[in-house]
Amino acid sequence: MSDSAPHETAPPGTIHPFDVAIRLAALGDGRFAGRTTEAYRNMVGPYGGITAAVMLQALLQRPERLGDPVALTVNYAGPVSDGEFEIATREIRTSRSTQHWLAEMRQGPEGEVPTTATAVFGTRRDTWDHTEARQPALPARESIAALRSSTHAPWSERYERRTVDDLEAGESRGWLTDVPARPLDFPGLASLCDAFRPWIFARRPRRTPIGTVTLNVYFHAAADELAAIGATPLQGVARTNTIHRGFFDQEARVWTPDGRLLATTQQVVWFKE
Repeated sequence: MSDSAPHETAPPGTIHPFDVAIRLAALGDGRFAGRTTEAYRNMVGPYGGITAAVMLQALLQRPERLGDPVALTVNYAGPVSDGEFEIATREIRTSRSTQHWLAEMRQGPEGEVPTTATAVFGTRRDTWDHTEARQPALPARESIAALRSSTHAPWSERYERRTVDDLEAGESRGWLTDVPARPLDFPGLASLCDAFRPWIFARRPRRTPIGTVTLNVYFHAAADELAAIGATPLQGVARTNTIHRGFFDQEARVWTPDGRLLATTQQVVWFKE
């Protein structure tokens, strides 16, 4: 399925708000300094997807890094405060094909840790491949109205989400893209994996405080494959398996319009009753 609807692009010579948000300064000894931005602010602190992206960006900037991201796990130990932060990174182990890393965000004079992450990098080779998952059947992107956030958090304006909720199937399906449009890379894909509408809001449409506890992203494409996609809007499908005693899970898949599975993701979310 092709996408024919135009979408906003950043003016020439300007820095995309996403790249501003994940910009880091090297401090030496595997440490990086960054700062939260208003563009990706949530109701409390930054949007979880941008935090995942900046943790991954710190690891991507390590010169010893081997290959491309294969898996990323981000644990949200507490809210990230607005303002400056530091990310400390450490290589755990390297083999012929994979490399394991640890990242830890710290803030304030006491070095409080709001977020930790582990990542696996790997060198991809040309091999036999096969995809069991099936791409969702979607109507044309321009035929679906863009989702409007009820929270009015700034981060929700950074993504165009044209999705439909299928309560019978228990899933949300649709099109997602950055606003303004931005060429796809690993930090961008990691952040996009958290942009799906939380299913609890579809199943029980009322305002409920929520917060991601842990987020996993599994990448199924190499850097050159992402670069070839450019700023093309992507397709996604998300569903929840259970909502139980203060927590719910959400899993999703992200596809190119022509059927390439780019990422699968799972997260566990806390909600307040």
